[in-house]
Amino acid sequence: RGASLIITGRDDKRLANAVAWLKDRVPAVIVETEKADFASLAEVRAMALRILASHPRIAILVNNAGLFMGKRVLTVDGFEATLQINHLSPFLLTNMLLPAIEAGSGGAGDPSRIINVSSMASRFAKIDFDDLNLAKPGSFWNSYGQSKLANILFTKGLAARLDPKSIIAVALHPGFVASNFGNKGALSNLAWRLMRPFQISQAKGAENSLFAATTSDVAAIAGLYLVAKKPVRPNKQAADSGAVERLWRLSAEMTGISLEPNL
Repeated sequence: RGASLIITGRDDKRLANAVAWLKDRVPAVIVETEKADFASLAEVRAMALRILASHPRIAILVNNAGLFMGKRVLTVDGFEATLQINHLSPFLLTNMLLPAIEAGSGGAGDPSRIINVSSMASRFAKIDFDDLNLAKPGSFWNSYGQSKLANILFTKGLAARLDPKSIIAVALHPGFVASNFGNKGALSNLAWRLMRPFQISQAKGAENSLFAATTSDVAAIAGLYLVAKKPVRPNKQAADSGAVERLWRLSAEMTGISLEPNL
């Protein structure tokens, strides 16, 4: 559609491969890359500043970074890795880019869009606000679901703070996508392979994000959680405005940003 793209990643070779893949299919596409490891808030902060310096207008932000761990790991910032990479770093990046996202808005009929890729794993999860770092024995098993539920609560928090005529926020489930995402050791690898017949292609898995990025009916998706391009009711914790605000406050404290959007 003529959009210029910035794709982010933590590995130069994989970024170069992604650019080559895109160029092979759409030779005229303009693609830039930005390298940052979401396990480091300092790297995310530095990347956001670089993007702001070179791109004062951003029409669409898709937060698609994802991690599934086979054990509890802490980042250099001292946070549980799944929570930081799947939620805290996108929270930080989004809030830092908000001025450019607002500037990229086309107005009431064409607002900028923030798309947070969540997961159906959020359905049975629960955010333990007293143990976000999952230090309690056995709590690690909730890590991925908690982080994906946090994506939805973050979306709700954005929707409560932003003018939908200027920026909308959407959360979505991409589907059960065939990838190497679940390959985390022999047992996990076996389970992942056994589930292959139920997985969808990577192209199919991108459709929900592309729909949210391009649909003209923004009023039908703003602030909602989408599955197969349709709004569905998320985990009941996402309907708890107190939980939404508590997560926002804690996330702001953990990432060192202002409580309110910097617009």
